[in-house]
Amino acid sequence: MVNLEWYRTFKAIYETGTLTGAAEALFVSQPGVSLHLSSLESYVGYKLFDRTSRKMVPTERGKVMYNFVLEPLLKLEEAEKHFHRSTEKEKPTLSLGMCFETFQLMLEPYLSGLSFNVIVKFGDYPQMLNDLDNGILDMVITPHMESTMKNIAYKAYSKERIVLVAGSKNNTADFELMRKDGNLKGMQEWLKHQIWYGTSGDMEHLMKFWHLNFNKRLDFKPNYIVPNMSSIVRCIRGMEGFAVLPDFLCRNEVLNGSVKVVWEGTRVMENTLHFAMRKKTIYAAEIKIIQDIFEKEMVPLDQESATLVS
Repeated sequence: MVNLEWYRTFKAIYETGTLTGAAEALFVSQPGVSLHLSSLESYVGYKLFDRTSRKMVPTERGKVMYNFVLEPLLKLEEAEKHFHRSTEKEKPTLSLGMCFETFQLMLEPYLSGLSFNVIVKFGDYPQMLNDLDNGILDMVITPHMESTMKNIAYKAYSKERIVLVAGSKNNTADFELMRKDGNLKGMQEWLKHQIWYGTSGDMEHLMKFWHLNFNKRLDFKPNYIVPNMSSIVRCIRGMEGFAVLPDFLCRNEVLNGSVKVVWEGTRVMENTLHFAMRKKTIYAAEIKIIQDIFEKEMVPLDQESATLVS
């Protein structure tokens, strides 16, 4: 079936006369409007507008389509208004993108107290940023920045440090001696013989950490593959096992002694975390509330990450 949003975009272009006007009316990016229009034209098999330097001029077929879809779209818009009037209290809905662990640790405890609805999407950062640019998401929590998306503004708010951690039952005395002696080869061999945990969806942290510190590709597989990094923390706390994780995911466990940071590496591996938002949004107030939650829970950007290695 054709995407209903394509018809809404078509109607907005027809009524405003420009792609920019349609984008502003729908609170989405101009590339998103262009994508919807090209998808609809490809679907119906003919041009709906003639492009000029200043205006989108509807073709005869475009005029016919507008007259045909206008009444059903108006009925849907009226139904939407009626639905909102029938609820006890109007609630805006904020669509957010982030990794699962960030949601679980930072946002999940606050959901029940929010005054607006929230839809959370998990996925890879390039796709989530693309969804943000196209108006599908309203904000993304991301360590990545995409310079080609001019409609997106980034605000740095904290950092995550990628560290080697182990359960509290691991005896790391031999590793500590080699680390103090600068014996990287010995450290590498020692680590390869330990019990390791990884995730099914993302081994990027482990592979980058290994290559950055030993200048070699990762040449072993973790013993246990679990669904996400939060699962790793639960598996190793108070037990044995090694993993490479962002420090904020196991901060509480490090403080209570059930997990220990074994090594930050010879070269510290850090990511700056950003709020990514469209430059024009109707959800500025709701986004500010989410930002305040994250800024409260994370280490402020102007404070250097305190080392947790004893």
